[in-house]
Order: sequence, then C-alpha cells, then structure tokens
Amino acid sequence: MKQITLTKAPFRADHVGSFLRPQRLKEARAQFLEGQLTKEELRAIEDTEIAKLVEKQKEVGLTAVTDGEFRRKWWHLDFIQALEGIRVYDIDATGLFNGTMKKATLYTVDSKLGFPADHPFLEDFKYLKSIAGEHIAKLTIPGPNMIFYSGVVNSQPYLDKPAYSSLDEVAQAIVQVYRDAIEAFYEAGCRYLQLDDTSWGALFSDDFREKIIAKGFDPDELVKKFADITVEAVANKPEDMAVTIHICRGNFKSSWLYQGNYEPIAEELFSRVNVDGFFLEFDDERAGDFSPLRFIQKQKVILGLVTSKTAELEDPAELKRRVEEATQYVPIDQLCISPQCGFASTEEGNTVSEQDQWNKLRLVVETAKEIWG
Repeated sequence: MKQITLTKAPFRADHVGSFLRPQRLKEARAQFLEGQLTKEELRAIEDTEIAKLVEKQKEVGLTAVTDGEFRRKWWHLDFIQALEGIRVYDIDATGLFNGTMKKATLYTVDSKLGFPADHPFLEDFKYLKSIAGEHIAKLTIPGPNMIFYSGVVNSQPYLDKPAYSSLDEVAQAIVQVYRDAIEAFYEAGCRYLQLDDTSWGALFSDDFREKIIAKGFDPDELVKKFADITVEAVANKPEDMAVTIHICRGNFKSSWLYQGNYEPIAEELFSRVNVDGFFLEFDDERAGDFSPLRFIQKQKVILGLVTSKTAELEDPAELKRRVEEATQYVPIDQLCISPQCGFASTEEGNTVSEQDQWNKLRLVVETAKEIWG
C-alpha cells in the first residue's frame, strides 16, 4: 500500500476519546456524592488521573490525546445540560440498550438556547492542553443534532410546549450555539474538535425511523435537516482547526441502540458535510459494507474496525484486508483507522479491562504503521 503521512488531524491511528474510569476516580466520585470530598478535592483527583491517562496515550503511540471524558457522567449530557435553555429530567429506561440500561436522563429545549461564556468544558480543555505537550489535545463534544433530535423532534415535552415558533428557528439557534462554541474552544487553544452525533443512527435504523414517522416527521426530510444544521454549524470554523464527526450505533456497557448501514444518510452526510473527517463504525455486520462511502468527497474517513465492546483482539491481517477493501470507494490517502467507539461512553464503561483497551489501541497504532509507514 502507498505510504502517506498526516500532519493535521485526524491521524492515521486515531481514537474516539473516552476511556475506562480508573478505580481511584470511581471512588472519588462516590465520595464526592456522599459529601466526603469537596468539589475542589474531586477535581484535583481528576487532574491527577487525567495526567496519567495522557501519558499512557503518548506511550502507546497516539498523536492526539483526550482527557478520557473523566470529568463526565455521560458522553453527551454533561456538555448539553450546561448550555442555556436546556432542561433535564429522568426516565425509566428499561428496554433500551438491550435491557442493560435501567434509568436515563433526558433533556429538552425549554427556553432560548445559548452557549455560556463560562461553559465548564472550556476550563476542562485548558487543563488538557496544558499537559498535552507536543501532542494534539483533542476535545470531544456531542454534535448539534443531538440537541435537534433528542431535545426537539423526539422530545415530547418540547412538542407539547415548543420554545421556538418553528423548527427552522430552533435549528438556527442550535447552529449559533455551535458556532459560538467552536469560536470559544478555538480561543482556548483547541485545534482538534470532534462532534459525537449518534442521532444520525435514528435515521438509518428501521425501528427508529418508524418512531420518527409516528411523531409526525419524515425521516428523509430530517436527514436533509441534520445535514443543513451540521454544515451551517461548522461553516465558520478556522482553517487551522480540524473538526470531525463520530457516528456510531450507541455504546453503553458494550451494548448498542441502533442497527442498520449508512446508506439512508450517506449522500446527504458524506457529499455535503465538509468536516475534516468521519469516524465511522465498521466493527461488525450491523454496520453493513463500505459502499455508502462512495459519496465521500475530500474528507478523511476513520474506519472504526477495532471494537471497543469486547476484549478479543482483531487479526492485523484482517484489518489490513478491510482497509484495502475500503479503497474501492475512498483513496488510501483519505483513510485512517481507530476503535469503532470509545471505551466508556458513560462512567460505567464497557465490559472490557483497562489492559484490553490499551491492547486495542496498540493494535490500531501498529496496524496503521504497517499500512502507511
């Protein structure tokens, strides 16, 4: 295979971002909730554990490092609930994620949206950047359609009492939130931002498309709207800032939410959304084949070929074969590899060990070296 190097994110060997929470952090979180630790004491422990994690990421050969989402309970909720105009509430989630989830916290757009100047993720990122050294500090946040889908079109509280006069108006408000967020994170020093947007999964999953129709929406029209929102949200991003999108089928305790291939969303997403790269899940048969990638333009495609859900290590020869297969649709110099998702989208984490996650990442790094040099 042709040898290509990358100096700008995404990288040949990359990763989605979340890591299993170490035991010390779990204990500290429990102590904080019981009133045995102050917020400042908890943060100091988080700082220490994040610093250890960053060094471990460097050690295995990754170019971009994250804070593992160690300060978060959920991959998306902590960011969204800190926005202006969001209300959260708990529900019984029995039946979701194949019965592995019992309770969930949902959110709805309850009033006018805004990105606050003191959003906690800004300070969180500044700490990460301060310890990243020569490595790239990568920030992960939920994508804009996580608000538009879960907080608006699939939110019964919103549909019962809309905070905006039309879907177009709330869509534009979400766009502005993300434009403001991108500007703020850039000013904080962020040059690699990942938008995690699993809401796209509802648009290629037959079960969820039926639920969308039952609420009075056309899934195909929503695909176009999702693309519009994303295109506009990243329209003003600085040239020297890489923005990627990660789309998977859900990740909670090694279980999943959506199934179906990317075909129903591929043309609108891949041909129109001009981000720097797409992190895409291709670790099992639920993802389908690579043919939807024929709509890719100049964006990088980070093939999620290594599963974060189970401990068994993939065969390097099979990984290389699959990368070669993907070149039927995307040139080799636009391809990268990674795990298909993070290792702990929530604080509970997947059913793998810390050693398993590092074995997986070493495999990604070593395989990328063999393919691209």
